[in-house]
Amino acid sequence: FNNLYLLLKLFIITSGDHMQTIKNNTHNEIIIKNSRFICYLYKIKDLNDIQNYLSNIKSIEKDATHYCYAYILNDLKKSSDDGEPSGTAGFPILKVLENNNLSNILAIVIRYFGGIKLGAGGLVRAYTKSVTNTLSIDNIISLTPGYNLTIEFNYNQIKEIDYLLKDITINNKEFNNTIIYNIDIPSNFLETIKINNINYQINKEILIEDNHLSNK
Repeated sequence: FNNLYLLLKLFIITSGDHMQTIKNNTHNEIIIKNSRFICYLYKIKDLNDIQNYLSNIKSIEKDATHYCYAYILNDLKKSSDDGEPSGTAGFPILKVLENNNLSNILAIVIRYFGGIKLGAGGLVRAYTKSVTNTLSIDNIISLTPGYNLTIEFNYNQIKEIDYLLKDITINNKEFNNTIIYNIDIPSNFLETIKINNINYQINKEILIEDNHLSNK
């Protein structure tokens, strides 16, 4: 019954082929043959987020035996077994993220060894189950293709620009001789930038949340 539930849950979450991420950071613990597996799921925007979250977990869970992880950030993917037999931890974690069409996400699964060896197959199943159990249908949100832009404009345009970007994520603002914003926009918003003759530079293609909110 438990295996059937997990398969059904996986099918529901992965219906469709659009990319997704989590709404909120979350965690969950399972125990398998006395070993504790605690999965932490984090939304990430850049590589610095990954290092910060890993460092934080290692300081909180100081006595854990392994800190295995995987992440998908736009077109970047990486996994780590952190001392577990090769391919038994990081790769299964990554596969769950891939199978659920997830991006901009870091999954860390820490293990407190309980004294009973699980074997290669047991480890794969344990790490897979740890991540799958932490995923929740109501904590999944769609991602849409977009761009990270730098825009530059004069001070007399600030009210107009701020109104135009009221539903856009503004990552950073610089006030010098001109005003410079770093923003994340959905792909279709680029035409609005062009129509309004705003000086812009595309930094990179990204995936952003469908319900992205402005910074105020």
